[in-house]
Amino acid sequence: MTGFADRHIGTDAAAQSRMLATLGYDSVEALVEAAIPRAIAVDAARDWTLPEPVSETGALAELRRLASRNTVAVSMIGLGYHGTITPSVIQRNVLENPSWYTAYTPYQPEISQGRLEALINFQTMVADLTGLATANASMLDESTAVVEGMLLARRASGSSSRVFLVDADALPQTRALLAHRAAAVGIELRTTDFTDATGELPEAFGVFIQYPGASGRIWDPSAVIASVKSVGGLAVVAADLLALTLLRSPGELGADVAVGTSQRFGVPMGFGGPHAGYLAVRAGLERQLPGRLVGVSQDADGHPAYRLSLQTREQHIRREKATSNICTAQVLLAVMASSYAVYHGPDGLAAIANAVHRVTINAKARLRASGVEVVEQPFFDTLLARVPGRAREVLAAAEADGILYGLVDDDTVRLVFDETTAYGAELLDAVLAPLGAEPVSGREKGSWRPASPLPPELVRTSAYLTHPVFTTHRTETGTMRYLKYLADKDYALDRGMIPLGSCTMKLNAATEMAAVTWPEFANLHPFAPRAHVEGYLDLIGDLEGWLAELTGYDTVSLQPNAGSQGELAGLLAIRGYHLSRGDAQRTVCLIPASAHGTNAASAVLAGLRVVVVATDADGNVDLDDLTAKIAANADALAALMITYPSTHGVYEHEVRRITDAVHAAGGQVYIDGANLNALVGYARFGDFGGDVSHLNLHKTFCIPHGGGGPGVGPVAAKAHLAPFLPGHPLAQSNEHSGLEHGGGPVSAAPYGSPSILPISWAYVRMMGADGLTRATGAAVLSANYIAARLREHYPVLYAGDNGLVAHECILDVRPLTRQTGITVDDVAKRLIDYGFHAPTMSFPVAGTLMVEPTESEDLAEIDRFVDAMIAIRLEASAVGAGEWPADDNPLVNAPHTARSVIVGEWGHAYSREAAAYPVSTLLRNKYWAPVRRIDQAWGDRNLFCACPPPEAFE
Repeated sequence: MTGFADRHIGTDAAAQSRMLATLGYDSVEALVEAAIPRAIAVDAARDWTLPEPVSETGALAELRRLASRNTVAVSMIGLGYHGTITPSVIQRNVLENPSWYTAYTPYQPEISQGRLEALINFQTMVADLTGLATANASMLDESTAVVEGMLLARRASGSSSRVFLVDADALPQTRALLAHRAAAVGIELRTTDFTDATGELPEAFGVFIQYPGASGRIWDPSAVIASVKSVGGLAVVAADLLALTLLRSPGELGADVAVGTSQRFGVPMGFGGPHAGYLAVRAGLERQLPGRLVGVSQDADGHPAYRLSLQTREQHIRREKATSNICTAQVLLAVMASSYAVYHGPDGLAAIANAVHRVTINAKARLRASGVEVVEQPFFDTLLARVPGRAREVLAAAEADGILYGLVDDDTVRLVFDETTAYGAELLDAVLAPLGAEPVSGREKGSWRPASPLPPELVRTSAYLTHPVFTTHRTETGTMRYLKYLADKDYALDRGMIPLGSCTMKLNAATEMAAVTWPEFANLHPFAPRAHVEGYLDLIGDLEGWLAELTGYDTVSLQPNAGSQGELAGLLAIRGYHLSRGDAQRTVCLIPASAHGTNAASAVLAGLRVVVVATDADGNVDLDDLTAKIAANADALAALMITYPSTHGVYEHEVRRITDAVHAAGGQVYIDGANLNALVGYARFGDFGGDVSHLNLHKTFCIPHGGGGPGVGPVAAKAHLAPFLPGHPLAQSNEHSGLEHGGGPVSAAPYGSPSILPISWAYVRMMGADGLTRATGAAVLSANYIAARLREHYPVLYAGDNGLVAHECILDVRPLTRQTGITVDDVAKRLIDYGFHAPTMSFPVAGTLMVEPTESEDLAEIDRFVDAMIAIRLEASAVGAGEWPADDNPLVNAPHTARSVIVGEWGHAYSREAAAYPVSTLLRNKYWAPVRRIDQAWGDRNLFCACPPPEAFE
């Protein structure tokens, strides 16, 4: 019977034999042993502690058992997480649709128009509701968005102060995250009670306000905002998007920056994530935005087209000068949230908000009528009930009835209503019964209509979501067809290979995805009692243990919800370790010139000073330069960050010499785990000198990229760094593999994005140690096969031992450009005409393509890619030979849309067939790019980041 590993790995024994013959090796094991330095290889006879693999049916059965140990209750805990109803049309057509979840970040915008449109819907939705000019394409969660807002305020402020004022009524997880992040970069936080808004405020570069507050209180912060802005500071407001359908927007109150989460727009709580945070700014701050921003530009024919705005995209490319290390977004979740707004429309959202607000008003009246004291304050969805000395007793009684209240203190409980608790008298009876409220049955309906407590001056009167997209697709048929229309514009793994180097776009098996939407995983609050989440904690414990075993570390934290956040968590742990030893002077982080840009950005945000180490002609760390830099910074050396295999896609032979030298100087070694897919089963970071690493579960361990998010970037470390790894003040437990994690949090939820962890759990459980090792071998074989077949057409820039690469290879297009004038952009865009997503362009070397086939592509698809690259090389040669003009050939005009080859007279120097069907196999299965090549510079000069009017497409 075929096992799961045989389904996951695309090349079977016969295919691998043919590939090995091309390379001159007898077996995959012999190939990998020749590629990986012997000094770091694990013993082939190692007795792995991972359990033996199970079938897909067996894995689902085990997940069912884990799910059964979770308790789905009615959550009224609040604190930024709410029950919500995901419309089935969105769950089925977005969350469960591989056309959406297997796509990659829209770096090739011509084949990403669908998700870019969905993201511009998200940006428009957020900008409208917050009343600000520009919103980005999502953040990782609310609390990290608040941190980014604080950092933005510091760099954009006219104040010289180091002080940032923090609302005493902010969410507790946000306060904890702010404290951890601010300490590393020298910001002084001052918690401030804004109850008395007339009091004089200290000088500060900015202020953070929670609106409504964690207590549910609503107040007018405009005076506080004006006071801070009068001395050059900026105001950051965290606002509830659903509440903003009824409340004046932050922009109308004078805010410079608005942040928050879109979770309650149809995205399940999922024990904490993933959810799409948001960040919006007033006019004039657009170019300060962290993360990704979708803008409107035009294509070669002058038609509107979307793309990522270059001037704000991924500030980490500035390396040590970066102001943010955010390099990703939560695209899949942002698409869900924007689709929720498209489905419900402005009136539908207002109806939901009014229902939530009305049930809260009625609950207050019911409680008071029953003799329960309710704290008197304006509110939207939150009540504070006073039960002197009995809060824990009431909490326990509610829990026994399947209701989770929030605990404020020994005298007070919190009740937060949401979309799932807004309808039905019987449900209202149930959620209020633990407080002794009388049932509503028998009362006249009209007797429960007390007035809204919203202050009149804060009631929203401005319009929002006025663009037709939010009123056009209101039926299920319309929504289904709109989502299909968007998905059809895009290229995802369900169409073909995405050979992106450093990105590991591998199979995301349906069985791995199955449990994500089960209620027992999807509908749990991240701060639910431990007794309600034992199944989750067991799953998390399993995965932490397996990852520790596979990497050679002692403990793992799954809290970081992106690779960049895992980097930051690891570096903050190193910082904490040195400070605990009295080595405050150790602030230098050595980083090779070839490193991922986020490495340097993360180091800066961890309070470290970056010193760049040169790389040699083979792409390895220059040992002489490393030795000199260690000597020059010996007393100040905190860490070295390296990627292994290197960013150049080779196994560096001298990695042990490198790690030993850093340790001898008192530094710690951070090994970036982005390329772990080339090591699993064959070598372990912790065995060859790593002290800490982040891993990318959205790469090596099969969590889908989701069009640019979600991701999970857990951090793994040796035992001596465990006390400094991310902890969380509201975690059910901060113990991981028997070690306590005592550092500050790096994400809003204790376990980051746990609702997608069943994906990686299922992958490891079904593969087992042998299957994971086979996957690594197959990935390395495929990369070397591509390198061997293409070497005579495109030089392979770097190679390691025995002329072999690791799991990816870099094809040098620069000689082709010199010979023919055809650029790396031309090759990438022409690949679209051949039915491919381009490899990674110009990283880590300008003018190159980095190719990573992964283990899950079959030989036919790999050969199809190789054949396309050879054909493109021949087309470029034809241009170089003068057969086609340099300014009119299939490459410089690529990609070709259906419209471009059908409409009007054909006046090009090449045929329509050459444009659209360069190989005959495309006749049966042609992907058409919806737009022609996009003018990036035009979009930057004419920055526009909201939904364009419909007439723009006429």
